[in-house]
Amino acid sequence: MNLIVDVGNTYVKFAVYKQGKLKEKVVGELKDFESIAHDVLKTFPSIDRAIVSSVGKLKKTQLNILEDRLDVVELSHNLQLPFKNLYTTPQTLGVDRIALVSASVEQFPDHNVLIIDAGTCITYDFINTKNEYLGGAISPGIRLRYRTLNNLTANLPLLDTKMPQDILGDSTQNAIHSGVVFGVLKEIDGVIDDYVKNYTDLTVILTGGDTKFLSNQLKNSIFANSNFLLEGLNFILEYNSR
Repeated sequence: MNLIVDVGNTYVKFAVYKQGKLKEKVVGELKDFESIAHDVLKTFPSIDRAIVSSVGKLKKTQLNILEDRLDVVELSHNLQLPFKNLYTTPQTLGVDRIALVSASVEQFPDHNVLIIDAGTCITYDFINTKNEYLGGAISPGIRLRYRTLNNLTANLPLLDTKMPQDILGDSTQNAIHSGVVFGVLKEIDGVIDDYVKNYTDLTVILTGGDTKFLSNQLKNSIFANSNFLLEGLNFILEYNSR
């Protein structure tokens, strides 16, 4: 059995896979890493290997909990990857983006695929039919846009995410919701449209924390999968265990 550990800046995800199937997923705060790890390993004693993907600050003592029990792979651009990386600065490519592209290779081989990860940032990653990763784009996510309007202005309030009823905001709050949410939706649809002009057979994946909020509002056809990154990590672990 495989243990997949996805470490963010605040939260950590533990996922257990058996023969490619997700058996358990636990999400908690990074400060609770040790207790969650102990609970998962106790519940699934058959776990024998793990992969750790970290964009946050994982302490060595936290990693040791896994390394004392399991064969552990730490994800980086130096691992064997199931695609050709043509990013001009491969050492700066985020491990989360590496995992997402790997998932697309496993699930949509020989396709032109655009992966959109809507979380703290919105990342766009493209891989072509030749299994070549070409790059993409990074922009602020929904919550980051709300917080930026509040932090960098004197009078704009910090609002909770809300789907606006109309693009015409008739109050300051409604104007913020319209600007943030419709701005994100039109950005995503616009990016997809631009890719489709060059790749008519494009497959589009939407994943990340805002998947559910956004998926039904986009005009373009997409595959929504909130576990896409975890599936990519599991594939990389299997790929490096051959």
